[in-house]
Amino acid sequence: MRYLMTTRPTDTAPDEKLYVEMGRFVEELTAAGVLLATGGLEPGGVLVSCAGGDITVTDGPFAEAKEAVAGFALIEVRSKEEAIELARRFRRIVGDGESVVQQVFGP
Repeated sequence: MRYLMTTRPTDTAPDEKLYVEMGRFVEELTAAGVLLATGGLEPGGVLVSCAGGDITVTDGPFAEAKEAVAGFALIEVRSKEEAIELARRFRRIVGDGESVVQQVFGP
C-alpha cells in the first residue's frame, strides 16, 4: 500500500543535528525500498479551477502559512499501521508540528 505523508511548516529552524538524523532516516527507508519520493513544496503554488467550462488560473498562496503543506514523503508499506509508525518516527526526529498520512489509491 502506498501512503503520502505530508507535513506542515513550523517556526523552528533546522539545525545540523536534524539534518544528520533525517539523512539517516531517509537512507534507511530508501535502502529498505519503503521511501519512493520525498521533497519540499513551495509555499505559494498555482490554483487551476474549472467552473462551467471556464478555466481560471490564480497565483497562491491560498491558505495561512501554518495550514500549508511544506513537504511530503511517498512511502510503500504493508499496512496503515506501518505508515503511522513511520510518521511517528519522523515526528520524533523533527519535533513539534503536524503530519498527515493518507493512503494513495491507484497503480
